[in-house]
Amino acid sequence: MEHKFEQLSRHILIMHPEHDTDRPVLAAITGERRTLLMDAGNSPAHAVLFREELARRGCRQPDMLILTHWHWDHTFGLSSWKSPAIAHEETAKVLESLTGLNWGEEGLEKLVKNGTISEESAEHIRLEYGEAREVTVVKPDIVFTGSLTVDLGGVVCEVVHVGGDHSPDSCVLYVKEDKVLFLGDALGPAVYGGPRQYSSTGFLRLLDIAYRYDADWYVESHGLPMTRQEFRQDLAPWERLARIVDVFGHNRERVVLELKTYLQLEELPGDLLQGVDYFMAGAKRR
Repeated sequence: MEHKFEQLSRHILIMHPEHDTDRPVLAAITGERRTLLMDAGNSPAHAVLFREELARRGCRQPDMLILTHWHWDHTFGLSSWKSPAIAHEETAKVLESLTGLNWGEEGLEKLVKNGTISEESAEHIRLEYGEAREVTVVKPDIVFTGSLTVDLGGVVCEVVHVGGDHSPDSCVLYVKEDKVLFLGDALGPAVYGGPRQYSSTGFLRLLDIAYRYDADWYVESHGLPMTRQEFRQDLAPWERLARIVDVFGHNRERVVLELKTYLQLEELPGDLLQGVDYFMAGAKRR
């Protein structure tokens, strides 16, 4: 498998996501005095690949790392890093509850059954870890609430807790000098504990937060970096869909019709049709 790395900006090196085993973006933000790692990777193997690339490029290894949220693909590589880990208090609580659990087949099936993870995540864990399944969940060293500012020396990173459907502990990270906003998975639907779903109101709140930043680049953890214009164009149909659901909440037929009219399409593409279902599932909970 080819692993792709990109010098996104002057201070930021990223490792692109890999979808086969659900590896998210990893990012190293390097200032004059320190390097901050965003997310730990989904396994020690994932973490090692990024660490080796940093060494190959002569980059400073991370002095600290920040977790965007607790989900396995962002945190299970934590045992491979020696730097202190920073996380929101809710992230820390969930990770503490996962320490010492059995991640063999019996344990994995139990976690799916009780809604801790999804069957899709279980399959990705099987593929990433193989049959041995040696998973070590590590608790963060530093816990914050609300927001946190980290000065790396000429580079300032702001970490803000934003919550959302995907995971209530979701945080975003903004690198001021490089004008890069890392969104983690904050804009994703809820994936654990039931069918995938979006809250239209919650989604619009998060979009408003994202658009307030003076960012030149937007990075979602399972996608490629996008310029401000690309990001707005990519999210425009989803924003309209959320606004339509806000008005016509329980009427799926009307929601689809209104979105087709807005986009001037005879048929909606598959991802948006799936999105309709996610938003409709969220509307039922209101």
